[in-house]
Amino acid sequence: MGARREARELALQALYQLDVTGEGESLFWTDFPGRDEVMVFARELVDGVGEHRERIDALITESSQHWRLPRLSRVDLNLLRLGTFELMARPEIPASVTINEAIEIARRFGSEDSAAFVNGVLDAIAGVLGAKAKEKAGPAE
Repeated sequence: MGARREARELALQALYQLDVTGEGESLFWTDFPGRDEVMVFARELVDGVGEHRERIDALITESSQHWRLPRLSRVDLNLLRLGTFELMARPEIPASVTINEAIEIARRFGSEDSAAFVNGVLDAIAGVLGAKAKEKAGPAE
């Protein structure tokens, strides 16, 4: 498993724990020591979701037709939050990579329908953010 995938999975687990227990994230990080590059990216994702959660949740709400956030599974919701933050804040990572990674993680941690749901919502969010257009245009010269 690559370092970024490992970091994304670790970040998902941290957000899930925070969601379920309401305890501070510092407890989570002490339980899961890892390689520096993994920990740095995982913490960036968790911190970014926390910092931009209001905007992230608004984008998810707008893009998940007929679903209110409280009705979503905690795994799906937190995976959507991670993917949305990455689409917003990491333009050097192609939108297709972010979405494909989220789909694979949804297959591992979510329900039978999670992968398709996460794909649809993140694809819509990428469209709203213009991330797909940037990817097609390629890097700026």
